[in-house]
Formats: sequence, C-alpha cells, structure tokens
Amino acid sequence: FANRFEHPAGGYKKIFETCDELSEPLPTTITGRIPSFLKGCLLRLGPGLFEIGDEPFYHLFDGQAIIHKFDFKNGQVAYFRKFVRTDSYVRAITEKRVVITEFGTCAYPDPCKNIFSRFFSYFKGVEVTDNCLVNIYPIGEDFYATTETNYITKVNTDTLETLKKVDMCNYVNINGLTAHPHIEKDGTVYNIGNCMGKGATLAYNIVRIPPTQKDKSDPIEKSKVVVQFPSAERFKPSYVHSFGMSQNYFVFVETPVKINLLKFLSAWSIRGSNYMDCFESNETQGTLFHIAKKDPGEYIDHKFKGAAIGLFHHINTYEDQGFIVFDLCAWKGFEFVYNYLWLANLRANWDEVKKAAMIAPQPEVRRYVIPLDIYKEEQGKNLVSLPYTTATAVMHADGTIWLEPEVLFSGPRQAFEFPQINYKMYGSKNYTYAYALGLNHFIPDRICKLNVKTKETWVWQEPDSYPSEPLYVQNPDGADEDDGVLLTIVAAPGSQRPAYLLILNAKDLSEVARAEVECSIPVTFHGMYKS
Repeated sequence: FANRFEHPAGGYKKIFETCDELSEPLPTTITGRIPSFLKGCLLRLGPGLFEIGDEPFYHLFDGQAIIHKFDFKNGQVAYFRKFVRTDSYVRAITEKRVVITEFGTCAYPDPCKNIFSRFFSYFKGVEVTDNCLVNIYPIGEDFYATTETNYITKVNTDTLETLKKVDMCNYVNINGLTAHPHIEKDGTVYNIGNCMGKGATLAYNIVRIPPTQKDKSDPIEKSKVVVQFPSAERFKPSYVHSFGMSQNYFVFVETPVKINLLKFLSAWSIRGSNYMDCFESNETQGTLFHIAKKDPGEYIDHKFKGAAIGLFHHINTYEDQGFIVFDLCAWKGFEFVYNYLWLANLRANWDEVKKAAMIAPQPEVRRYVIPLDIYKEEQGKNLVSLPYTTATAVMHADGTIWLEPEVLFSGPRQAFEFPQINYKMYGSKNYTYAYALGLNHFIPDRICKLNVKTKETWVWQEPDSYPSEPLYVQNPDGADEDDGVLLTIVAAPGSQRPAYLLILNAKDLSEVARAEVECSIPVTFHGMYKS
C-alpha cells in the first residue's frame, strides 16, 4: 500500500452526481480480452438521483436507487441502467419534491395541505423508505433490490423493470433486515434484523428464507425466525449492517452505535427528523460478541466482550478445532462512521476531505477468535490455542470473556472495505484471500487483495480513477481459491470515456480487460454477478 495517491483535482466529486437512466443498453469499447467464462451479467446498486428539483439529498445513503447492469455475451459487453420504481422515487418525481424521509434527508409536509390534514398524516405514523440503493440478491428464482428497512423490491434482472414492493413485516417479526444476507449453496437465505422481543424489549432475530419451492410458491411466505439475540439496552438496539455465519454458528457483533428508539418515534411525529438524527453512541459499552447455534437455532449465553468498534462488513467466519474465527472490517472507537458520509463532506476539496478523515474513526482489518469450550476454572488465561493467530480470549473474574483481535491490515486513513471473498467455494470455510475496495480518507481509489494468513497485500490503482467494490468470479476450470477474476466499475472523470468495467486477474490484480462506456457512472455500493 506504499503508493498513496493524492486527489487535489477532486475528480471523486463526479461519483456523487446525478445520472440519467438509459432507454436501451449501450455498447462498450473493449481493451484486452473478456474471459470466455463470463457469460452472465454484473448487477450493481447505488444512488443515481442526488436532488429533486431544488431539494438536495444530504447523505450518501439518500440518493434514489438506480440499478446498473453489464451484460457479457460472446466476448462483448453492453451497459444498461434504470431507476428502481420505488414509492420513494415515483412519488418524488411526481410531486417534484422529497416526499419520503431518507436516511439523512427529511421530507417536509406537503406545503399545499392545511395544518389539520398535516396533523392527521403525522398521526397515521411514519412512512418508512423503500429506497433500495444498497444491494441486490436472489430469493428463490427471484431477485430483490434492498436497503435496510422492512421493504425489499423485486426486479426483473433482464429488463431492469421494477416488479413489486414486499413488506417483510408481513412474514416475520422484524423492524428491518440488512442488505447483507448469507446465501447457502441450495439457495437458503439467512438475514438479521432488530425486532420487538419478549416483554417490550428490543432484540435481534435471525430469519431463514427457504430455497425455491417445488410447488413454485413464494419462499418468502415460508420465512421463519430461527434464533433471537438479546439487546444490551432495552430501548436502544445497536445498528446492524451484517453478521457472520460459519457452518454451524451465527456470529452477531453488537457495537456501541445505537438507534434510540424513543427518539426515533417521538422525533418523527413532532418535527422534521431523519434516521441519522436517531443514532447515538454508548461510550461505555464496548463491543459485545454473541454466538448462536444454527440448526436448531439456540442462543449460547456467554458474555464475550471487546474494545469499542464500529462495524459494517464481516469478511468471513469459520470453525477450526473448537474455535470460531471471524474476520471484520472494523473502525476503532464508538463514533458512528456514517457521521463522515454526508455528501457535503465527500464533495469537499481534497484538503478538507483529508482533514475530516483525520478526526474520524480509524479503519482496521481484524481477526477475532471465540472459544466454543469454556470452563469456569480457566480464569485469567488465554483460551485460544490455534497456532496461527495472535487473537486472544481471556476469562475475567465476573465470567466475561475479553476478546483481543489480531490485526490483519492497518493503514492510517486507508480502509480495506466492501470486502469480498471466493464466497461460493470458501464462504464459512478456512480461507486465504480477501479482496476489497481501498478507501483513501473515505474516497475509493484502489482495489486491494489481502492474504489473511501471511498479511501480504496487492493493489491495483490508477491516477484519478475511482473504483467500486470488487466482485469475485471463479474460473470454472480453475482449482485455486484465487483462480478467477474481479469485476469492478471504475469512474475515470477526466478520461475521454468517463467510466468502465474493469476485469482484474484475482491472482495478482493485473488487468485482464476493460469495457469503457460513453457516460458517467456514479458510486455503487454492492451487487452480484449473475451467471
């Protein structure tokens, strides 16, 4: 990671600009050769509309969802994109204003309504956003674009048309679900969300959605809660963005970043308020680590604890010799990283961007290890006996087990984020390689590879080029864990063609091919390769 790029020209500002959807797919200009095993398509989600009329969206997670698609066919690549027709988008376009409150942008009442009808619309309760700008994943034979609320949106991956909005509250007890499910080989989907537990306390439920049904019925109708994790604070659940799953266990990391539910409910009914207003940090809790058996679901009541971290993405989780090993993209401390992702911060000049990142939480790739066999008499000694890690777990007098991580990668203000692995072959298994988007003071400017066993790193980087999360696709003829390619969308604002799909060799991050498009492509968060 020696090559630290600077961005004084501020080209990164372009990835936070509105784009138009396309009426038909565009051809691309190809350099290099597209691998013959790429026959499907790359689907990516992100914000595409950053303002409505003269009303801006304020946060990175507010822009209206657009779905991007790169189609591979006979060595050629076509690019297509469409806005998802969510209620949030359709009503905003129709009324030419922000109608539904987004993550960091308040919707104000319709100025045309009088005070009484405004009061009654408040009384009816909060309209939760269905702006599915975060990810897309399969459930049964269908594909859903998602955010982190209770709404998911079914889309047609061929035409990119929006099919229907689904409210997960109709099927399971959850207030929302993450955009990071785990999907097993047979198509079973596991996800987590906070919920009302017993006796009016908050809790977290793991939900299981079965694979395609023989009778062709919708698998969502057969969704079930498999296990419940308790919440450390009664009315303040932690923000949860992803979770870990090994072959037999779930791992849930309860961070100090809390959603103040009472504030959430009262703020919305009284004045213009948004989701970001309802987050707060518990400065004394530290981080709590929970585990549960997967099948049958059973919470294991040990108190695992560690220093405060913020967490969005689990990298991988596996069992080895009586231990659960889980690797995380951590952010040190209890402050909420989303506080630094306001669009005004991200669109600032380079010196300002750097200044903000100086005071923000620092990123670190960490490995934690949880022992499965715990005996009271082992107080004070390290319970982790795996030979290849320095991570420790020590039982204290009060019965809590304190976890100290092994640091796999750390660079000041250089984050290894939006991690991906060879999930099909090595998800929930002892693995060697992780791939990620490198954030330089929160600005994405490189693709990284990490050997989690030796800590060796590889980097792809070009000046004034802003890539996205790299997705791994295995070469069907390859045997090795990293015998495949990475797919990433790169914005290159200064170039003749301002964006391209980049294909890298996963072994050494050398370029295999690129497919350039004639239009700009804004930031994308997550997505999938559909074979």
